[in-house]
Amino acid sequence: MPSAGLEAGSNKVDVAIDLGNPLLNRTVDGFLKIGAVGACRVVAEDAFDCIHRGDISKRQLEETLKKMCKEGAYWGAVAGVYVGMEYGVERARGDRDWKNALIGGIATGALVSAATNNKGNKIAQDAITGGAIATAVEFINYLT
Repeated sequence: MPSAGLEAGSNKVDVAIDLGNPLLNRTVDGFLKIGAVGACRVVAEDAFDCIHRGDISKRQLEETLKKMCKEGAYWGAVAGVYVGMEYGVERARGDRDWKNALIGGIATGALVSAATNNKGNKIAQDAITGGAIATAVEFINYLT
């Protein structure tokens, strides 16, 4: 179930979202977590640029907000698709192992590539890359 918490001193606020379906819960959780990371990356890069230049304007803040939304939505969507694919493969296979990450990564890489209007070999290359990254992360998690 997707959840988040905010803590300030002795005050703590927890938020949980239950969509009534484990697939939806995991997909939304992946979207929210990785989407937030994508948005934070934009903030960090733009803050560095502002410090480096030594100035900031309202227009720059508006552009940063737009980029935060765009990057957060993009990376959140990719993560949501991956988490949903991996969970679906796990349920279909009845096994929880690295092969689910491989298949989920391949499917996500191909789907995201096709959605961005890539063709043929580029889709296959992105599918292989997605599968390789997902499998590598799974093995690294296993080692730690």
